[in-house]
Amino acid sequence: MVTNDKGAIALKHQVIEGLARLEWAGNLNEQTKEELAFQISPGPHPSFRCCVYKEREILKWRIRLACNEDAHPDKPSGNIIQVIDPACEECPLSSYTVTDNCRLCLGKACQNSCKFGAISMGEHRAHIDPNKCKECGMCANACPYGAIAHLVRPCRKPCPVNAISYDENGLCIIDEQKCIRCGQCIHSCPFGAIASKVYVLDIIRHIKAGREVIAMCAPATEGQFGKDITMAAVKAALKKVGFADMVEVGLGGDMTAAWESAEWSEARAEGKKMTTSCCPAFINLLQRHFPEQFAENMSETVSPMCAVSRYLKATHPGCITVFIGPCMAKKSESQELHIEGNADYVMTFGEMTTMLRSRDVELQPVVDSYQESSIWGKSFASSGGVANAVMECMKERGEDTTGIKLRACSGGKECVTALSLLKMGKLPEDFIEGMVCDGGCVGGPSKHKTEIEIKRARQSLLDEADGRKVLENLKNYPMDQFSMLRNGKMHPVDLG
Repeated sequence: MVTNDKGAIALKHQVIEGLARLEWAGNLNEQTKEELAFQISPGPHPSFRCCVYKEREILKWRIRLACNEDAHPDKPSGNIIQVIDPACEECPLSSYTVTDNCRLCLGKACQNSCKFGAISMGEHRAHIDPNKCKECGMCANACPYGAIAHLVRPCRKPCPVNAISYDENGLCIIDEQKCIRCGQCIHSCPFGAIASKVYVLDIIRHIKAGREVIAMCAPATEGQFGKDITMAAVKAALKKVGFADMVEVGLGGDMTAAWESAEWSEARAEGKKMTTSCCPAFINLLQRHFPEQFAENMSETVSPMCAVSRYLKATHPGCITVFIGPCMAKKSESQELHIEGNADYVMTFGEMTTMLRSRDVELQPVVDSYQESSIWGKSFASSGGVANAVMECMKERGEDTTGIKLRACSGGKECVTALSLLKMGKLPEDFIEGMVCDGGCVGGPSKHKTEIEIKRARQSLLDEADGRKVLENLKNYPMDQFSMLRNGKMHPVDLG
């Protein structure tokens, strides 16, 4: 994972790998879980916190999440993203703090501006009482030296919907009704105090039971592991660990683009504005914060992940489908949105490589080639890629796309701005492509390398892809055997 503090991520993966090895061996139980916590934090000296007792308590919470259980044993949650309370206790509680720039000036503008009596004068500088401070910011605005700093806790800073607050003890609270499951807070927390449920053990159990488990790798996979690790290389590694097969979800991008293009054509004729449907965090944003626009303007087409899952379930009855990518919100889509035929489980890239390590399998270059989607389906990984693929399908049908105005939103703030304009009736564009992660899926919270490294390697791999057309490609698949709409109804689309 890409983070300034790899300790929290390494710890998460150490827990998952340990549990996975136990599950493969058939030795996973409450006793071995406890033993795993002691193996990671053996003592007598702590490795990553103040004492081994706190480390082991944190590990217990992490183990529960890694076992697809709620982090807090007594507080059930419907959110796949949860707070590990004992890991959250080290953050500062004060949002406003006085720095050494304070001159203890005669005017005392900070103290005079505070209506709550939170500011007093110390020996060397002013002091803010966190128990009285209401975080109004008046003192910071009043200080002529700019000596009062506003400290935004790192988990709260990237949240585009203000879903994070704190209790009386300063512990992080995630508002489940506001949270859009984008996962930006997870890798922003330097203490690793926010994490998600993990489904690796469930997947292992299905493999051990002899089920046909099929992996579905996101278009963003290409470039994540360097230019030598192709989709074929990922497929080979996953089959070694026990997956029956792997399909690239760029194929689902082709499917979604074809069906959304038909929707766009109808909406354009009616003078109606539309939003895309592939980013689950964007869909959660619509549902929870712009419900009217969700009902009126959102595409009815399923996401590429759901499209490929439905295709596989139609052609491989009884199979288990597992999406692999850089996205946390995909876990929400599979487990919380309850769209029929969607992926059964979701793994991040880090969870996938951890699962591979638990069977001593490594990603290695292969000579085989593998391509199932057009370059347009592969482009769903980047901001603007969805809209471009939809426009390509319209052109392949012979439609004139002149004059169509597109708004490609990259990042949560851009998405909120576009939807706010849509709600007010002031959106100048015809269609919104919403990607909550900066840069699109390649900038997802669980990306494996930096975005620059990914783009460089990704371009090298995309240059090797053939130039097949979207609609022509889909003629090779039984599109009449499953629905491409969220409501499950069949709606044929002209493939030319």
